[in-house]
Amino acid sequence: MTALEDLAKAGTSTWLDDLSRDRITSGNLAELMGTKSIVGVTTNPAIFAASMSQGTAYDEQIAQLKAEGTDVDTAVYAMSIDDVRNACDLFVDVYKETGGLDGRVSIEVDPRISDDADATLAQARELWAKVDRPNVMIKIPATLASLPAVTAALAEGISVNVTLIFSVERYRAVMHAFEDGVKRAAEAGKDVSQIHSVASFFVSRVDTEIDRRLEEIGTEDALALKGKAGIANARLAYAEYQEFFGSADLPEGVNVQRPLWASTGVKNPDYPADMYVMELAGPNTVNTMPEKTIDAVLAGNNVHGDTLTGTADDAKQVFADLRKVGVDVDDVFTVLEEEGVEKFVKSWSELLEKMRQQLA
Repeated sequence: MTALEDLAKAGTSTWLDDLSRDRITSGNLAELMGTKSIVGVTTNPAIFAASMSQGTAYDEQIAQLKAEGTDVDTAVYAMSIDDVRNACDLFVDVYKETGGLDGRVSIEVDPRISDDADATLAQARELWAKVDRPNVMIKIPATLASLPAVTAALAEGISVNVTLIFSVERYRAVMHAFEDGVKRAAEAGKDVSQIHSVASFFVSRVDTEIDRRLEEIGTEDALALKGKAGIANARLAYAEYQEFFGSADLPEGVNVQRPLWASTGVKNPDYPADMYVMELAGPNTVNTMPEKTIDAVLAGNNVHGDTLTGTADDAKQVFADLRKVGVDVDDVFTVLEEEGVEKFVKSWSELLEKMRQQLA
């Protein structure tokens, strides 16, 4: 068995955190499905910005959109939707074989509207209808302003990937939003067995921010904590997941919202390239990885079973130690959420500007 098959045996599905037209048309994505156990795909504004800004794969469609006088926002989403729809078609057999758990492809709402729940819901509906595939997931950020849109989308039967979660506190709110949404769906007569959701909990960015603060503090005790916060934070989230869904009063037939570990490529080259995969393996989870991380997992072959269950006490100690040396943990999560939205807005805005130039 490969390391990724071992990972699946531990309960973690491997999704690819990348999508481009070249991957689809060249057969690369299908090859990864067959050779590297890829059972889903996630995207974000930065990924689409990179894919659409390189090569010639989109030139023909851009020329057609230009001839039709299409505005820039519509053009970008038209290309994104085509890619996601075609990827969904590639994964449809996986979707059917896993009862809808895997075989998923995500597409994100415009990050510029993350503070507007009504606009976010309207676009979630539009993307759901335009992709028109049962295995698509609409990504909605877990900002406080967007959480009502998460609930409302689920209530309408839309499968949702709730993204940009950094803190356990916000994760609790996400799970409550999910619970409210599926209960409303059941009350409205929706077939809740067809609704699926994941909660994308970001990992490496937590270490990047906290490590920076630990280096500023500079004491021996502070520096000894570098590289520990991201995994500890995710493990605390998993404990919350187990507790919440272990006692939640959900409608019959509901699929539990799975934790998804995102931002799992290491940012610090001193850390093992597979650390955010090996140490976050466990039942009913997803890990979405860039291909470089997938290759590191396969090369390292370090999977050692469930590394999530029963780890909460040690994880709590890490955060007690972080506070003891002077890290303002609450501020860390505030900064990370603000920066997360800002980075996606910047990537999307840069893509729109490049597209505007091409359409002109």
